[in-house]
Order: sequence, then C-alpha cells, then structure tokens
Amino acid sequence: MLFIVLLLQLFIGSVRIPISSVLTILTGGTVDNEAWSNIVIESRLPGALAAMLAGAGLSVSGLQMQTLFRNPVAGPYVLGISAGASLGVALYLMGAAALSSYSLFHLLSGWGIIISASLGAFVIFVVSSVLTFRIRDVVAVLIIGLMLGGGISAFIEILQSFSGNEALKHYVLWTFGSFRYVDITQVAYLAGAVMIGIFLSLAVSKQLNLLLLGEIYAAGLGVPINLIKYLVVFCTSLLAGCVTAFCGPIGFVGLAVPHIVRRLFNTYNHNILTPACALMGAVICCLCNILASVPGTEIALPINAVTSLFGAPVVIWIIMKYKKG
Repeated sequence: MLFIVLLLQLFIGSVRIPISSVLTILTGGTVDNEAWSNIVIESRLPGALAAMLAGAGLSVSGLQMQTLFRNPVAGPYVLGISAGASLGVALYLMGAAALSSYSLFHLLSGWGIIISASLGAFVIFVVSSVLTFRIRDVVAVLIIGLMLGGGISAFIEILQSFSGNEALKHYVLWTFGSFRYVDITQVAYLAGAVMIGIFLSLAVSKQLNLLLLGEIYAAGLGVPINLIKYLVVFCTSLLAGCVTAFCGPIGFVGLAVPHIVRRLFNTYNHNILTPACALMGAVICCLCNILASVPGTEIALPINAVTSLFGAPVVIWIIMKYKKG
C-alpha cells in the first residue's frame, strides 16, 4: 500500500503529467517539457517522501504517548511539543516584523522557520524531561503538558494581536501544515531524525509492553522506569518536534493511527504495533497529501484540514467505544 500511494503522489497533482513522462523523469531520462521535470523532482518527490516520514513519525510517537500515559486520547503533542514549535515560529516571524528586518526574514524563510520551530520544540523537550524526572505521576506530567500548551497558545495569540498583516499571514499559513514546501535536502534531515526516533522506539518495545501492566509490576520485573520514561519523552519530542519543524503541525494522525492498528492486528504488543503504526501512518499521510492537492485543480487544501476530517471520526469512535465499555 505504501509503495502504491507513494507512486500516486508522483502521478497525481494539480498539473496533469503523463505517467510515462513521470517514469522517464524518475529514471533519469529527459522529457520535452522541462517544467514537468521540476514539478516531479523538486515538488512532488520531496513532498511524497516528507508525507511518508511525517506519518510514520507522528504515529509512532502517538503510540508511545498512549502507552506511557495509559490514555487512549493521548497524542504526540500532549507534552506541548507542537506548541513550543509554534511559539518559536511565531517569535521568528512576528519578531522579524517588529524589528522591520524583512530582508533577513525573506533570506532565511526556509531554514529560519525550521530552526526556530526546532528550538521552540527543544525548549519544551527540556521542560518535559525535567518534569518526567521530578514528578513520578505520569498523569500530572500530562496535565502540566496540556497547561504548557494552553499557556503558549495564549501568548501566541497576544503576539498575533501586535503583528502586521504579512507576518500574521505567513504564520497562519505555516499552521495549516504542508508537505509541498519541503526540499530534498530537508527531507534527508527529516529522514535521519525519524529513523533515529523509530529505532529507539523499537529498542524499548519490550519495556513498553511491561508498562502496560503498570509501573509497579514493570519495576518488579527490572524495568528502569525513569530511564524508559525519559527515552519515550525523548523519542516523542524528536519525532513530533522534527515533523512539526519541517512540515508544520499535523493534527490527528498520531492520535488516530495507533487505534486503527490495534484494531487491525488485535494486539498490544509493541514489537508489532511500532512498525505497523509507522507503515499505516505513512500510508494515511500520503493519502491525505493526495487529497489535499485536489487532483485536476489548482486548489491546495491545508493538510491539517484533511487529516482532521480523517481523524475526527476515529476519535469519536474511540470515545463511543470506551464509553460503551
């Protein structure tokens, strides 16, 4: 399925390109229309790879959060990672506007946004790590993470009220999320971060299985609880933070996909769930990217809108299922 949706992203878009021409471009051949080559190599291919990596990273991080907090509606952003990245971007864009340094803003708009989002996410990661070590109750960590996110969102709203129209427009467009503006160099960095995060997630699969039985039981079997908590927080921060930095905040994928995978495989074994979530998340994000491009038109929908339309029914199903139980 993943291979099919990856190819579909290369074949389908606002510009109709014959399949034979796309295959020729991908195999290093030349086509009469040079614009087609630019579209496939510089736009569709990096966007397809970014969608795959983002879906895999968010889904695995969502699975880890639901296991750590033993909460079915926990997602990759419950620690405030997305809010921290948003704060970094807001300070970068609106601060540049306040300082009248638009020349610097335009010069660094690509990597500048990524670096500022990464720094914001890193600050929240440090805070989350300190809280994880000092507070043993994971529910308290969850509540504090939600409060951090709410406080940061409020501060961003204050910044928006003082910002100019252009800076505000750039920030709002970033919050929509998109895979279309990621170039191949940025995809390489994103791939490295996602691979490290998923590898570490696989490495602690056995310990996560034991955590499902309760911290006391897991500690009795020799699981270093604090170390595992820190590794989970680190993996989640790395995966969710990097995806947000490169692609913007992508909602609902990390929350919904783990439940779909559990239902599909009928298991809570993380040795199965982790790779399955990575693959399923990649497939779903690729499908959402195809729908967001609105094939045959010049319209491009916000990726967040498409993922929300997918994820909202799943979340409702989760609530109804647990209420019935």
